[in-house]
Amino acid sequence: MTFTLRRALTTTATVGALLLAATACSQDSPEQAVATTGSASSSAPASAPASAPASASASPTGSDRSTPMDIRVTIDGKPVDATLNDSSAAHDLASLLPLTLDLEDFHGTERIADPPRKLTTENAPEPQAPKTGDLTYYAPWGNLAIFYKDGPSASSDLLVLGHIDADSDQLSGADRITIEAAS
Repeated sequence: MTFTLRRALTTTATVGALLLAATACSQDSPEQAVATTGSASSSAPASAPASAPASASASPTGSDRSTPMDIRVTIDGKPVDATLNDSSAAHDLASLLPLTLDLEDFHGTERIADPPRKLTTENAPEPQAPKTGDLTYYAPWGNLAIFYKDGPSASSDLLVLGHIDADSDQLSGADRITIEAAS
């Protein structure tokens, strides 16, 4: 039990350090990025959840109150711009990338799919009503949802993870999505 707990804590700390290093690489000069990534170990698997707390600044997409992370998204073979926010759940999703998921319609408002495992909901940001293009996570069912119409009122069960810059017609008819880390 102690070994398993120690391994889980080490893995979580290492993945968190790697995610922080990746974020630093995208925002800092090359010299600062080398200094940041030099201390991170790469011996842990990337599937462990990260538990970095969300920050409180506003994002340009309005999907979160924090610094966005660029991702590559392909919807039915067509690339679109997208970002993940800085929440723990978004970082956990990033640890699963690349992902290719088949989508199905739900309530004439969103396209849903199941990631390979449930995401962390620790330190979740304040609930907000989903908007068209928001990539969300519905915690009780453990599924991802992409809204092609504005969603219902805010719910603590629905976490906004980021935003996909595609029009509602493309999102509403989407059958397959590929999400990859930006290089």
